Amino acid sequence: MWGEHLVGFGDWHYKYASGREADWFVTGFASRKAALTLYFMTGVEPYKSLLAKLGKHSTGKGCLHIKNLDDIDVSVLSELINNSARDLFKPKAK
Repeated sequence: MWGEHLVGFGDWHYKYASGREADWFVTGFASRKAALTLYFMTGVEPYKSLLAKLGKHSTGKGCLHIKNLDDIDVSVLSELINNSARDLFKPKAK
């Protein structure tokens, strides 16, 4: 649990450009009033092709909102989560 309402998986330590550091989860979710919200530390922009196959959803900068799990392809969601977690730890190109 990350706070009272977030369920997070994995540990990720990161550093802002300002030098501030923080620890957070690799991926997580929260059940919100309007939808189930999944959080991706890589953002969702890199996964447009997967999102196109996912089904009915909406996005924010780093999150995915799903109103009903029956509206999405769960295997695509699994691939999205796995790809995001893998990509978070890829070495950055210089």
